Amino acid sequence: MPQLTVIIASTRPVRAGEPVGRWITDRATAHGGFDVQVADLAEIGLPLMDEPNHPRLRKYTHAHTKTWSAQVDAADAFVIVTPEYNHGYPAPIKNALDYLFAEWQHKPVGLVSYGSVAGGVRSAQALKPVLQYLKMIPLSESVIIPFVAKHIADGVFSSTTAIDDSATAMLDELVRLEGALRPLRGR
Repeated sequence: MPQLTVIIASTRPVRAGEPVGRWITDRATAHGGFDVQVADLAEIGLPLMDEPNHPRLRKYTHAHTKTWSAQVDAADAFVIVTPEYNHGYPAPIKNALDYLFAEWQHKPVGLVSYGSVAGGVRSAQALKPVLQYLKMIPLSESVIIPFVAKHIADGVFSSTTAIDDSATAMLDELVRLEGALRPLRGR
């Protein structure tokens, strides 16, 4: 079964990303199209890019980079759970993306964005050119969660039918695209 890695982009000590990330991980597991793994950037703790060589060379010197490389390389598809900070995405996801290059290529990526009135849409849109440069395929199907704080109680995210339906559409498309892109990855 292909592997889906859910990346939780926020690293704030108190964050909506953790309950939203658990929710989409549970949805993806129940969907049944993937073996689902989680990469919580708060737990991974990558320092700001500290590798002396360009990522395209894959000549990593630090253990944290080698571990991150192996985790990303093993994935066949991704879901990035991202907040919107000041009309953009948080620095930890850009840093995590910039650590690597070839490991991301030819893999589909779905975006789950959250925030206030705009639901993190500006964050998701700002991420797309970065993902495309890494030769990832960002989906049109996405999950947008406006007023995320209203959906979280006692550390648990409560969804709506519309949010659930958008998650199902995104996961269905991830399955289709992962299979279509697999020959490009040489697996």
